[in-house]
Amino acid sequence: MKAPAFDYARPASLAEVFDLLDRHGDEAKLLAGGQTLMATLNMRLSQPGILIDITTLNEPALTGIRSDGATLSIGALVKHREIERSAPVAEQVPLLAQAVPHVAHIAIRNAGTFGGSVAFADPAAEYPACLVALDATIVLVSRAGERKVPARDFFKALYETDLQPGELVARGEFVAQKPGYRSVFMELARRHGDYAIVGVAANGKVAGGVLSDISLAYLGVGGIPVLARQAMAVLEGQAYSTELVGAAQRALANDLDPAADLYSSGATKMHLARVLTGRALAALAEGA
Repeated sequence: MKAPAFDYARPASLAEVFDLLDRHGDEAKLLAGGQTLMATLNMRLSQPGILIDITTLNEPALTGIRSDGATLSIGALVKHREIERSAPVAEQVPLLAQAVPHVAHIAIRNAGTFGGSVAFADPAAEYPACLVALDATIVLVSRAGERKVPARDFFKALYETDLQPGELVARGEFVAQKPGYRSVFMELARRHGDYAIVGVAANGKVAGGVLSDISLAYLGVGGIPVLARQAMAVLEGQAYSTELVGAAQRALANDLDPAADLYSSGATKMHLARVLTGRALAALAEGA
């Protein structure tokens, strides 16, 4: 199929972006990397009146990977491949570093952006689940300035976020991994690079075999990334064991209610979520 007709603008500054957003409102779509938008345009799932191309913006608020040792920030226009190759990300936000290779294929990771993935909020995408697991902060920018939203409050419903009219994602902010903490990202897909059937982003502390401050965020099981609070509560302060893993797996019934998709039933997704939970907890415990 061919994309529908639309107007095109390539602003040279954020001020111009805000002008265009004010002028065109809901008719405008931002093009950051095109990882998803180009496909939805060609399938006519997106039919904007105007496409605002921000790929060439050189705004500090939207670019670069920066760290002060305590916090690491990733600009919205940073490509997936840059994150994949970043030593600071690997050292300070290892969960994200583990997740990036699961994002499509290298050719797409060379074009797709961090901010585009976050703003599109696909429930099977890797970054949203990582942001939720790590309790990261999403920084939004508008003509009025910056607004910070906890990732756990940002994703509202299927493809719906807390973005307000005139706002765009500027960057994500992550607290650097603390000593004693470990991260594990796992997903199952029909083929590498396909959308995940189910995935889990796990993070927490393991000391002397005891689990604490464990986060388990799942992708592919709902309209948004799902934080498994009941399973996390079962794990808190407990020594790792096969019995504990079983209890956490059973508790997932109170956290997850996956719907069927074209390839998997809800029951299959729940089974796979439990399998990944066991594997992720074992990896956390064994790597401590």
